[in-house]
Parts: sequence; C-alpha cells; structure tokens
Amino acid sequence: MDSELDSNTEELGEPVETVPAGPGDRLRSAREEKRLELSHIAAETRIPVRHLQSIESGDFDNLPSRTYAIGFAKTYARSVDLDPEEIAQAVREELADGHAQHSAMAGGMEPGDPAKLPSRGLAWFGGFAAFALAVGVIAFASTYFGAGANPASLIANTEEATDEEALADASNPTQGEGSNAPAISGGQVIFTALEDLQWVRFYDDGGEVLFEAGMATGDTFEVPEAAVDPRINTGRPDLFSITIGGQSVPKLAEEPITLGDAPISADALLARSDLAGAAQSVN
Repeated sequence: MDSELDSNTEELGEPVETVPAGPGDRLRSAREEKRLELSHIAAETRIPVRHLQSIESGDFDNLPSRTYAIGFAKTYARSVDLDPEEIAQAVREELADGHAQHSAMAGGMEPGDPAKLPSRGLAWFGGFAAFALAVGVIAFASTYFGAGANPASLIANTEEATDEEALADASNPTQGEGSNAPAISGGQVIFTALEDLQWVRFYDDGGEVLFEAGMATGDTFEVPEAAVDPRINTGRPDLFSITIGGQSVPKLAEEPITLGDAPISADALLARSDLAGAAQSVN
C-alpha cells in the first residue's frame, strides 16, 4: 500500500522539498538561480575562483584562515542577494562542527572501552600527585615572591576569540617577535578590511587602477603578482590587515592618516617591517 502511495505521489509530480546541506550549497544555489558563473562572482568580489570553489564545496580548511572563510562567505552572499550575517553564522557553525569532529577523531581513548581506561588505583594516585604538585607550586611561589604577594592563578582563563579579535591579531604580527616563526620572503599580498571603508584605491606604477571602491568588513583585495610597483591611496590605512604568503606583516599605519602613492609590493612591505623591527630594537 505504501509503495502504491509513493508511486502515485511521483506520478502527480508533487515537489519534494530539499534543504541545502550547508552555506556553500546555499551560495551555489543562489548563484545558479541568477545564472551566474563563478568567474563573474570572482570578478565582482575580487575573491579568487579557487576560494569560491572551496566555499561552495564546504572545504573551508583550504582557505587561509577562519577569518578569511567567514569574510569571503559574507562577501559572496552579498553578491547573490543572500543575508551575509546568516551565511557567516552558518559558516561559523560548520567550522565549529568540523573542529569538534577533528578533536574527537584525534583522541586516543574511546568511551566504553575498559581496556583503554586507567585503573581506579592509578586514577587516585594521579589525582593525589596533581594535588601535591599544586600545593608545592603555591608554597614555592609564596616563599620566592615574599609575604603579601599572591602566586599566579593555576587556572588559565580561556575564551574563544571573536571574528574582530582574529582580524586584529592578524594585523599585529609583532606579537611573534623572538619566536621561531618562519621568516617571510615573499608571496601573495592580501589586504583585508577590518572595518567598513568609504573608499580606497589600488593602482600600479603606470597609473592603471587595479581596484577603486568602498570595502566592507572582511572584504579582501589580492594585489596582482604581475602588477608593476603596486601602490595604495587611502585615508584609513589603520583599517587594513596585510598578509604576504599567508603570514601577517605590520599595518601601513596604526592611526587614521592619508597615504598617497604608498608602495605595497611584497618587497616594499617587508622592507617596512624590517625598518619597524630595527627601530623597536634600538628603542
């Protein structure tokens, strides 16, 4: 009887409602409804086609970072008349789900497997050892720092960084000075808007305009590698984070100033970074 009902439903041609699996499917469906090619979206948003393909397929790990995944998706959503905030939230949820699945797969212990769980005696011994260690650390700190000084908390305060904090961290590469971070030698130069900008102009040495318009938060511009001595003209250089080959370099400025004819090639930006680092070491 059920099979007959199913066949009758198919013969009547009743539509079967399908819900896209994720934000990438929704973006692709909206683009196809408008009969637009990915190359058109790439030209309008200045996002490379390979990144758009990763977004549509849900491969957000192929994007430079979580911040880029959210920013690119919001820009894509605007170009196909979808709600950018709704798409951004969906991307955040997919990234969170992917991180949870990765953490579960990376764990070495499986629930319900007694062979992989420590014995009760070993667990008690471990807890006692941890308590004794904590008491020893507190006693040492009290003795070393003297009376009246409290030892630092043994409990670390951890909070998930917001999108704005991630963008700010990306624009402040000096935090890694003195670490083992690899030296930057060159690569693709990408500017990312940290806030909404009224106007910015990118152009090359011959005066050819590479990009000239306002930019929204999270919008990016990839400086063409073939551009000859690319330059920037803006009144808010402090609202741009910059990466070279996926690694952050210092902003052009930390406060609102008018920059005209400022070079932004990889070599020029790296030279500015070296000068800033030398000045800080002298001070």
